[in-house]
Amino acid sequence: MLPAVLRCFRPVSSSLTLTRPLAHFRPHMDSDASRPVERAIRTKLTDSLNPDHIEVHNESHMHAVPPGSESHFRVLVVSSQFEGLPLIQRHRLVNEALKVELSSCVHALAIQAKTPEQWGGNPTLAKSPPCMGGSRGDHTVEEKLKAGRD
Repeated sequence: MLPAVLRCFRPVSSSLTLTRPLAHFRPHMDSDASRPVERAIRTKLTDSLNPDHIEVHNESHMHAVPPGSESHFRVLVVSSQFEGLPLIQRHRLVNEALKVELSSCVHALAIQAKTPEQWGGNPTLAKSPPCMGGSRGDHTVEEKLKAGRD
């Protein structure tokens, strides 16, 4: 996993803060060039599923990865293509659209796949639980990451 995480690492400018207040977080805005994986996810899901609504959230900051990583995502896709499909098939459509990213730099993908009717009845995005695994408690992670970059 470490090489895949490092491929998605992008340095963070010293002038930027590592976290942003939620007031400045706009999940519906178009992603910019500084977030290539997020942009690829949004583009591929839009092209393949023609969603009525889409949200792509980079949740990497909630995990033990280098600042600026794009490795953990939560997506909400509302599409009429999901009509009549069981949840597992909806997830398979999302996974198929993102197979390149899932086989390279995306380590985790949480999916909410809703029909327009479901979205109309409950227009919310579930929140992710706090990270409980991985190297969160490993105080040597910085040395491991440094060794992986060498």
